[in-house]
Amino acid sequence: MCYTLAMSRIFKTKVFMRWADKYNVSDAILVQAVQEMESGMITADLGGSVFKQRIPLPGQGKRGGARTIIAARLNERYFFLYGFAKNEQDNISKQELRLLQEAGQELLGLDSKTLRESIDKHKIKEIKQ
Repeated sequence: MCYTLAMSRIFKTKVFMRWADKYNVSDAILVQAVQEMESGMITADLGGSVFKQRIPLPGQGKRGGARTIIAARLNERYFFLYGFAKNEQDNISKQELRLLQEAGQELLGLDSKTLRESIDKHKIKEIKQ
C-alpha cells in the first residue's frame, strides 16, 4: 500500500501497536488521521506537542469509534502513543496526559541514530508510505 505525505514520518509505539492490532486499526487509517491533522483538522491540541485525533474503527464511524493520542511535530514527525475506544473510556486523566506528554517529548527529540536504533529494537515501528 502506498501513502503520500510530503516528507512526514509516522511511527507507532509498541503499546499503540498492541492496541491497534486488538481493534484491527490499519496503517491506512492512521495515515488518514495524519493527513487530516496536516490539513488543519485536529480533534484537540492537548498541549506539549500532544494531540487527540478521532479515527474510525472497522464498521463504525469516527464519532463512536476511537481516539488516538499522537505526539507530533506537525508536517515532520508523528508518534501514535495511545488509543482507546470511545465506548470503553471517555478521556485520559491529567496524570496520563502528563506521562504521554513526557513520552512524546522524548520521542520527538530523538536524533536520527537513536530513532533508527529504536526501530531496530522494535520499540517503535515506522509506517511505510
